Amino acid sequence: MTRRLALLLIGAAGPAFAQDHSHHQMPAADPHAGHVMPPPAADPHAGHVMPSADPYAGHGAAPSGPAIPKGPPPAAATSGAVHAADAVFGAETMAAARAALYKETGGMTVNKTIIDRLETGLGQGHETYLWDVQGWIGRDIDKFWWKTEGEGAFGGALESAEVQALWSRAIGPFFDLQAGVRYDIRPEPDRAHAVIGIQGLSPYKFEVDAAAFISTKGDVTARIEAEYDQRLTQRLILQPRLEVEFSAQDIPEYGIGAGLSAIEAGARLGYEITPRMRPYIGVEWHGKIGDTADYARIAGEDTDTLRWLVGVRAWF
Repeated sequence: MTRRLALLLIGAAGPAFAQDHSHHQMPAADPHAGHVMPPPAADPHAGHVMPSADPYAGHGAAPSGPAIPKGPPPAAATSGAVHAADAVFGAETMAAARAALYKETGGMTVNKTIIDRLETGLGQGHETYLWDVQGWIGRDIDKFWWKTEGEGAFGGALESAEVQALWSRAIGPFFDLQAGVRYDIRPEPDRAHAVIGIQGLSPYKFEVDAAAFISTKGDVTARIEAEYDQRLTQRLILQPRLEVEFSAQDIPEYGIGAGLSAIEAGARLGYEITPRMRPYIGVEWHGKIGDTADYARIAGEDTDTLRWLVGVRAWF
């Protein structure tokens, strides 16, 4: 009896316990319940056609364009005015402007005077003086050149002096061809010469002046001068210089023998106060060679001399 009562009590309590347990296991409410979700965004590439792969990808060069046409330009390219600016500013105004431009960029007449050497020499018991001056006037291609040089002893007679008048024409970027006349004032007798030579700047920046002379007596001589400016500092300049003289025959009245007749070699150390002014000191050896030396010995003259120099180089 007792057992049956226990079973009845358990059976009655089971549904109630089951109902209470199921109450605590209910799932949480959906937080988005009642909300309307937006439709998915449209594809930005929808309707677009994607390009095909680059057929030249990985290749070293892009394909060449259309072939460049060959042949003369079309007639329309040369049908207008020769100077297009004439149509804007007028032909007369532009003609004057072009003439001024030509003159200012190479057509103008200019001039220059170069005092290459103006110096005093000290040596062997006497003092000497020397000048070597040249200049020109003209344009880029054609110029008139003049040159003069001479030397002597202080308190004595003028030993030598000459003047040249030359037409000069550019034969390249660095050299001029020169032709003209030379007149010797000393030594006596006075004599005139025809001149032909070249002057300019050789490779490695050597200034060269080479000329041949034919006198009114038919004597043929030549002279070559070369000098080089070596900058030791921005203002200190060393200038080696060499001069060589030749003669095709003996000229007894001038004391010149055939062949190599004389050499001058020296160096001048100058200080460039301005680009146009350079005082200097230096030393120079002058020697007479071959038959010319024999003429000097017969006349009782020295065949070689060494001189210390003080001078100035300038241009304007």
